[in-house]
Amino acid sequence: MDTPEHAASAAAAPPPRIADLGTLKALGHPLRMQIFDALSLHGAATSSMLAERLGESSGAMSYHLRQLAQYDLVREVVGRGTARERWWERTPGALTVPPDHGSDPAVKAATQVVMDHVQHERESHLREFLDRGMHELPDEWLHASVMSTAHLRLTREQLDEASSELAHAVEAIVTRYRGMDLPGSRPVELQLNAFPLVDGEELPQ
Repeated sequence: MDTPEHAASAAAAPPPRIADLGTLKALGHPLRMQIFDALSLHGAATSSMLAERLGESSGAMSYHLRQLAQYDLVREVVGRGTARERWWERTPGALTVPPDHGSDPAVKAATQVVMDHVQHERESHLREFLDRGMHELPDEWLHASVMSTAHLRLTREQLDEASSELAHAVEAIVTRYRGMDLPGSRPVELQLNAFPLVDGEELPQ
């Protein structure tokens, strides 16, 4: 699972990094995950701006931003702001939370918390698009959007190959448009899911 990456701060992001237990625990706090999401989706902000967006105090924002910064999940924007009003941004580069998280119960529990939040946010954004976007967004933005689902019967090896190709395709798109921020642009979320149906039956060899 890759978390969203806002790319305004860097023309070329570093390679994806794998989330370790410390990183997972840092993201396991609900408010920290909301801060991480807000910076990913909307770009750099001050603690006051984040407090207004998330309905929390500026002091709470500052504390949790420092906690996220300890694990290089966010960073201060160099040359912007003042000592009293710092600007923060999501640290560039995709953060990967692998489904294969080993046998450590602590890692499994922390992974589950983070992945549950990510999936909840995905569903929330899609639901908001369906509930409000159809009525509030201009037709040209609706025509530029897509919702697509496909069903196949694949072996594990085929799913692994398809997932890899899809991930490379998304990365190529992200790389192409990273950091442009052209006039008329707005935050856009690309969602990619490829997984076996848990209730499905595996055909015999």
